[in-house]
Amino acid sequence: MKKATWNGAVLAESNATRVIEGNHYFPPESLNLEYFKDNETHTTCPWKGVASYYDIEVDGKINKDAAWYYPKTSPLAKSIKGYIAFWKGVEVI
Repeated sequence: MKKATWNGAVLAESNATRVIEGNHYFPPESLNLEYFKDNETHTTCPWKGVASYYDIEVDGKINKDAAWYYPKTSPLAKSIKGYIAFWKGVEVI
């Protein structure tokens, strides 16, 4: 079971993560959505597609762009479409 935590909160927990480039991508249904805030950040990966980001908010503290996902992917990355990965101090154990 993989668990993503930040600032004492469990952001996601799943036995069904998918690992790409060393990042665990969590299925959308494994998220504790109360901590996720939509934002306008986007980046492009040459082989996965355009990533969208979430800010994480726990107890009034905000971790900007700490989670990302690919709402649409290239054919090579279809296994992570809609799955969420973390960085910026989010611990995945």
